[in-house]
Amino acid sequence: MIRSVLSFAVVVCLYSDSFAQKIVTEPGINPDLPNVLLIGDSISMGYTVPVRKKMAGTANVFRPKTNCGPTTKGVAELDKWLGDRKWSVIHFNHGLHDLKYMGANNGNLADPKDSKSHQQVPPAEYEANLKKIAERLKKTGAVVIWCETTPVPKGAKGRVVGDSKKYNEIAAKVMKELGDIQTNPLWQISTEGIPTRPANVHYTAEGSNKLADQVVSIIKKNLP
Repeated sequence: MIRSVLSFAVVVCLYSDSFAQKIVTEPGINPDLPNVLLIGDSISMGYTVPVRKKMAGTANVFRPKTNCGPTTKGVAELDKWLGDRKWSVIHFNHGLHDLKYMGANNGNLADPKDSKSHQQVPPAEYEANLKKIAERLKKTGAVVIWCETTPVPKGAKGRVVGDSKKYNEIAAKVMKELGDIQTNPLWQISTEGIPTRPANVHYTAEGSNKLADQVVSIIKKNLP
């Protein structure tokens, strides 16, 4: 049992590291083009490179050189991610890390059915954090686009099928209250046959490329 858990952890780390290697190099910057910032977890890390390729010659596409994780990390590190660059569009998401279950000793991806497990960021805290993040993003003067959290497929460890929809409903409430924030309906798009890895929240290369098409589409509509 211990060996299988360790093997799973190693696979997750290697998977995350492979994404990090792809995004660590900043894009070639054309000062005549608008700047776009992508904020999100490993799902966005998966579509960052294809988004850059599809927007080459149209915009400079950046993202933090990290998995942006839960809203708690967003609140703590957002100013660093924004830096002093002038942003035209900011496309952001938090959710899959917030809704995942942690063990009694804060072990990652715990069994949701275990009485000692808890969601990393429960709904009420998620709402408060998301509001802080969205308010800060609006102050940049950029067009701000909230990106819906993608679904949890059946069999995915440490998460419950249907929780993405619940957290998206919370996010929709926040964005509506703040106003002037668009929504990228990526949850809906993701339910339309876009392939994930087996029993895994992460997408295949083909899946990430299809997500990128949707991300590019909504960003291009909002470029100056």
